[in-house]
Amino acid sequence: MRSYIIAGNWKMYTTPVEAATLASAILEQHERLQPPHSVKTIICPPYTSLYAAREVIAGTRICLGAQNCHYENKGAFTGEVAPMMLKASGCSYVILGHSERRQYCGETNALVNKKIHGALRDGLIPIYCVGETLIERQNNQTLDIIRVQLVDGLKDVSLHSAEQLVIAYEPVWAIGTGLAATPSQAQEVHSAIRAILSEVWKEYGARVRILYGGSLKPENAEEIFTMPDVDGGLIGGASLQAESFGAILAVACHLAVQ
Repeated sequence: MRSYIIAGNWKMYTTPVEAATLASAILEQHERLQPPHSVKTIICPPYTSLYAAREVIAGTRICLGAQNCHYENKGAFTGEVAPMMLKASGCSYVILGHSERRQYCGETNALVNKKIHGALRDGLIPIYCVGETLIERQNNQTLDIIRVQLVDGLKDVSLHSAEQLVIAYEPVWAIGTGLAATPSQAQEVHSAIRAILSEVWKEYGARVRILYGGSLKPENAEEIFTMPDVDGGLIGGASLQAESFGAILAVACHLAVQ
């Protein structure tokens, strides 16, 4: 039986009222589909909407995640949010190393590595994002870039369970562009990621869930999710519409029980 994660990254969208409305609509989709336990659903609102979303999904199987965190638990870090604050707010997951933060906020592999350590320290599960730019793909550098991001970003990270970490492969050239990796392109990179993780953590690495992200939508979800090393999706734009998010979730539910 396949095990999938369907995670929605709401990015800088939704006020608290809008987040509650969207979370309610997604919860309706979730209750309609009744996903098997092998399919996990996660929503990741902005910080200011975490509480509103949590109130809606409390007591359900939908998990709450954040989109970033600092690596320290407290201190003079104006504007930052600590992992323990997210944990206390009901979060189980946190997205780290997203290409938009690398591009617009100057985040490096070394900085993200510190954040991953901080998240794990406080019981959050990092969803660590890796991916190449269009120029890097055109120059046949994809797998080299991915290896560096994994080796540097996960430096000195110890796992005691495959459930402690999620990787998201998001080709930068496919995020918000309408372009998506072909199933074979996604599989090639996911397979390489799994091989690298297995080198580091043996059986744990072999079982870490690896998500695909980048213009993932209901129309291409099935062909991508059927690839042997694709374990679900980190969904951007399509997660802001309950119907499209539900349609992608439905694909995972169908495949999980085949």
